[in-house]
Amino acid sequence: MSSTATVVTHLQSLLEGSTSERTALATSVLPALLDSIAAVASALKAAHHVALAGGTNAFGDDQLNVDVIAENLIRESLARCRTVATASSEEDPIERSVSSVSASSPETYTVAFDPLDGSSIIAPNWTVGTIAGVWDGATAIGSKPADAQIVSVLGVYGPRTTALVALRVPGTRAVCIDLGYTDTTKTWEIVHPEVKLATESRTKYFAPANIRAAAEFPSYNNLISHYITTKYTLRYCGGLVPDLVHILTKKHGIYLSPVTATSKAKLRRLYELCPVGLVLECVGGKAVDPVTGVSVLEMPLADTDERGGLVCGTAEEVDKAMDWLSGRAGN
Repeated sequence: MSSTATVVTHLQSLLEGSTSERTALATSVLPALLDSIAAVASALKAAHHVALAGGTNAFGDDQLNVDVIAENLIRESLARCRTVATASSEEDPIERSVSSVSASSPETYTVAFDPLDGSSIIAPNWTVGTIAGVWDGATAIGSKPADAQIVSVLGVYGPRTTALVALRVPGTRAVCIDLGYTDTTKTWEIVHPEVKLATESRTKYFAPANIRAAAEFPSYNNLISHYITTKYTLRYCGGLVPDLVHILTKKHGIYLSPVTATSKAKLRRLYELCPVGLVLECVGGKAVDPVTGVSVLEMPLADTDERGGLVCGTAEEVDKAMDWLSGRAGN
């Protein structure tokens, strides 16, 4: 059993050799995010009445009471971090000041997070999650995600509370670790020190999101039919975090969310696509735009409301899916 202190020690060891100082990242920023995930998990257990909060976020989406609770808990945790200059979220997509980071500080970060991804499936008590990305500097806007986003965290709220932490810090080896939270001891444990996707798998999994697009996108319809006729196993719950974590747990799979003129993109680059992309690349997979096939981390970030589609999972499966979606296969 590894205690929370051991988790911090492990994070420090993973960041050794970094080309710049990362002490606060390991001892303050990441522990704060993990603390907030534990706090959200506890709050959700008591939130038996899931209802509209009476407002909408800046993107016009209806807010649930649990969205607001998660938002507030994460911001409260980040407020304790002296190196987090700004933070923004899907509920409040403005990079607001968190702390006054000294100009001489060797570490300055901005955090972008989706406080409760999957809130549309929380009422029936399905698994949901939190998505967070940590970026170098006081803003993510104008940065190239592949360079500036150095950490992604996926918090998972289900029968157990777990978290996946992906780190790709200059000067260190890219890695993704799997953590589990124990309520009785209030500690995080290292479940798997390194998560990697497999190159081969007996069971092949697929998760087809935005399936309405198949009615007007023949290539997507053909791809789904291909998965069925070749006996892939369907694993799709409608929540991005649990669907991705299923792929990581089983070490194989493909998640698809293409877009069309009428089935428009819903996933936001800053709060969903970029953090997910970093996790998939750290475990040896791919996360690409379904139109161009280019990594979702390649294009500089222009604003907080940029959106796109997503094809991610095992590298080989992503390549095959792009062949189908582009019309190169199945004809």
